[in-house]
Amino acid sequence: MKSFLLTTAFALLAFPALADSVTEAIEARSLEFEAAFNAGDSAAVATLYAPDAAILPPGGARIDGREKIAAFWAGAIESGLADLDLIATEVIATGDSALDVGTLTLSAPGENGERVVVAAKYVVHWIQIDGVWHLHRDIWNLGQ
Repeated sequence: MKSFLLTTAFALLAFPALADSVTEAIEARSLEFEAAFNAGDSAAVATLYAPDAAILPPGGARIDGREKIAAFWAGAIESGLADLDLIATEVIATGDSALDVGTLTLSAPGENGERVVVAAKYVVHWIQIDGVWHLHRDIWNLGQ
């Protein structure tokens, strides 16, 4: 019984470290997303998604698969969206799955050639494939 209690205690103490490592891994992958997007590389953005991923853009139809996701992000980049900044406010991890809730800002072309800042909220469902985190479902809406 004593060894069971010690094992349980150590497992409970280790859980926050596991959660922290998942949060750090997802934040690192989000930085890769930002870098690829800001470099205008929609193909690199798409590789961060799982093969069966889907995005659910505001006011638009669901988009499935890396190829179509790459085309969506290429259109966004070509429209002038830039300067993406993702801020995770909450990461909830369970095994090989995690939810990432946060906010984002980016700049868009405005009137008279000026840039405007656009803010949004997002929820991303991440899955781990062969030890690497990938976006599985990605949804966002405008406003903070």
